[in-house]
Amino acid sequence: MNVVHRMAAASRSLPLLSSFQTLTYPLPRTLLLPSAGRTLAVASRVPAGKTYGLSRSFSPVAVATEDAVETEERRKKEDSVEKRVVLPTNESSQRLLRVRHTCAHVMAMAVQKLFPGSKVTIGPWIDNGFYYDFDMEPLADKDLKRIKKEMDRIINRNLPLIREELSREEAKRRIMALNEPYKLEILESIREEPITIYHIGNEWWDLCAGPHVDSTGHINKKAVELESVAGAYWRGDENKPMLQRIYGTAWETEEQLKAYLHLKEEAKRRDHRRLGQDLDLFSIQEEAGGGLVFWHPKGAIVRHLIEDSWKKIHLQHGYELLYTPHVAKADLWKISGHLDFYGENMYDQMNIEDELYQLRPMNCPYHILVYKRKLHSYRDFPIRVAELGTVYRYELSGSLHGLFRVRGFTQDDAHIFCLDDQIKGEIRGVLDLTEEILLQFGFNKYEVNLSTRPEKAVGNADIWEKATAALRDALDDKGWEYQIDEGGGAFYGPKIDLKIEDALGRKWQCSTVQVDFNLPERFDISYVDSNAEKRRPIMIHRAVLGSLERFFGVLIEHYAGDFPLWISPIQARVLPVTDIEVKYCGEVVSRLKSFGIRAELCHGERLPKLVRNAEKQKVPLMAVVGPKEVEAQTVTVRSRMGGEVGTMTIDEFISKILFTIENRTSL
Repeated sequence: MNVVHRMAAASRSLPLLSSFQTLTYPLPRTLLLPSAGRTLAVASRVPAGKTYGLSRSFSPVAVATEDAVETEERRKKEDSVEKRVVLPTNESSQRLLRVRHTCAHVMAMAVQKLFPGSKVTIGPWIDNGFYYDFDMEPLADKDLKRIKKEMDRIINRNLPLIREELSREEAKRRIMALNEPYKLEILESIREEPITIYHIGNEWWDLCAGPHVDSTGHINKKAVELESVAGAYWRGDENKPMLQRIYGTAWETEEQLKAYLHLKEEAKRRDHRRLGQDLDLFSIQEEAGGGLVFWHPKGAIVRHLIEDSWKKIHLQHGYELLYTPHVAKADLWKISGHLDFYGENMYDQMNIEDELYQLRPMNCPYHILVYKRKLHSYRDFPIRVAELGTVYRYELSGSLHGLFRVRGFTQDDAHIFCLDDQIKGEIRGVLDLTEEILLQFGFNKYEVNLSTRPEKAVGNADIWEKATAALRDALDDKGWEYQIDEGGGAFYGPKIDLKIEDALGRKWQCSTVQVDFNLPERFDISYVDSNAEKRRPIMIHRAVLGSLERFFGVLIEHYAGDFPLWISPIQARVLPVTDIEVKYCGEVVSRLKSFGIRAELCHGERLPKLVRNAEKQKVPLMAVVGPKEVEAQTVTVRSRMGGEVGTMTIDEFISKILFTIENRTSL
């Protein structure tokens, strides 16, 4: 398997496009996504001029869908630009990072020139560009044009970036002279000496450690664009002032900017929030509360298929399934340490008959209680338990984001209790299971990180080294490339984190494997060894999909709502040419459903509109029925992915669908 390893950029915001690395532009006309060892064509279209073999003349050209027209227009634009543009990252290009950091300063200088009295705060580089926060009157999108013009003037002047070192007292004096209270607060948080500032010419300066380009002329103004303005609380605290945050993007060349903007537009087209509404998959009802997901029938079917596949694979890999409560006595969360370390993300406690209860933010303590129900022998290990457990975590309303940031979600959680010498084998087993599950959904490119012991940690150094070595050996055995994240482990143990790469090259944190020395100690769990002495087992936390809600959002955007046949909410739509064929079409639907195929009958409109509606709803297969099909007891099949399939009997149609589902291919 082609496992892609790259160092992830540290994300400082929630941009439309998450960090992506080397990408081709334009996107290929046929997007190939391997699934379960096969190739799945995801973006091909019906060849123009082909007919369906119906009793009346019927051509895809005559019923060309809006979706197909939009796709063709996109292709024409793509064909008019350079065929391949490689987008660098902040990690791969030091020059790009310097450009982006300098752009933040240039933008701040431009804002203060145009809006006297505005106060500056912070302006870092981010994955795709930069931003800066200002204390000022609310900005409108039209203001961005003025700011960009002023930035261009500053860039054209080729002003030098000059570094200066100051004493803390001198830096404070200068900041107070400018009446910049936020910079004064930032200065107080800086521990290093001397204090460094950067000047743009002799006209503007900022507290900063760098790095920057030598002069503003090193910025390609045609590769810079201001994207949006948003509100942001100072220091992320809702009790502090609301600031104006301006986002910008910056690249080394104009071609890179065009490629980025194209990918951004493609990400917008794939936005799971819009597609979720257009395809009637899910909603978040404000009457019920923000961050709480309602799965509609079509979305619920996809979730059912994901869960069913997940359970089947886990049972095959020796896991036992659990269902545990959504609440527990608050004392349980004191023992686990969640109240101490995670209290700000937990909901208020409930008083029930003079006892305090808590909505669960994690599933781990429940699985430990199941383990503790009886005394275990060393012969029982490994013990693997798994649960699709719904948890609840408090998130600020401003941070909620579709399915990606919610307040209630279902984790595909599992815990393994094992002996010291079983850690490596169990970790390898988790990696194999992870690969098997992700491949089913078309994900075969990952970024893998191994995080080691942090400065503050529980457990002795020997067991940390043994656990870390087991994780490393399992990765080496698997043949996956990975990056060592020194000191990035949890306080309770080392871990492996895996990010999947989607069709646009974006990275999504999903899978994690964590060794835990903390909870077994806190809950005092044990087993009896071969010498009849009590010992403490090793506990491994692991999730493959992360949360069903977030994974579903990633899946929607990865496929742009064009799900593979096996998980498509509606697999086939039967369409009559006229109402005369409706009865036969109903019989076809009933026959398909009897084999578990998700089919529906649509009629009452002219055939071109029925086809167009099916295209809009991204239905994979359409079975068109005219008088000849009724007479011959056949259907004429069109695949959304592959165009015209041909005329066939109902049994042949069913056989093809079942084969395609079983083998995770396209018809």
